[in-house]
Amino acid sequence: MSNTIIVGMADYKIGKTPDKLMTAGLGSCIGVCVYDLHEGAAGLAHIMLPSSNGSHAGNLAKYADTCLEMMLEDLYRLGLRKSRLKAKMAGGAQMFSFKGQTPQLKIGERNAEAVERELKKHGIPLLAADVGGTFGRTINFDIKSGELHIRTINHGEKVI
Repeated sequence: MSNTIIVGMADYKIGKTPDKLMTAGLGSCIGVCVYDLHEGAAGLAHIMLPSSNGSHAGNLAKYADTCLEMMLEDLYRLGLRKSRLKAKMAGGAQMFSFKGQTPQLKIGERNAEAVERELKKHGIPLLAADVGGTFGRTINFDIKSGELHIRTINHGEKVI
């Protein structure tokens, strides 16, 4: 019997088949799944900000750099091999628009870039992404199939 493991904001969870991983309320945040279909295990992170700026205070699961590092360590502890890991991500919307917007306010875009950079740094291929736009997302990751189900308000559903 499969179980849905809920991942809250600024958190990550690890699951094994037949479980599914789910996070809701992805606006400018990024939901990133790192998985190994051969081992039937995956991690899902709900990342709020691009960088911890070297700080190791507070909730480190909030940042792309520190959260992915912690999640990968947990996946390796389960016996997953780096060479078989793959990733998919969704989110990174521009939820608010301001006239004369500075790049610092484009948090969704910066989050997506930071997650891609971290995956590349760790040698994990990003197979699919559904990022950007001006709408929120809820995602469900099926660990057995590797399918990322994305549900949006007024923009339908898709699977990547």
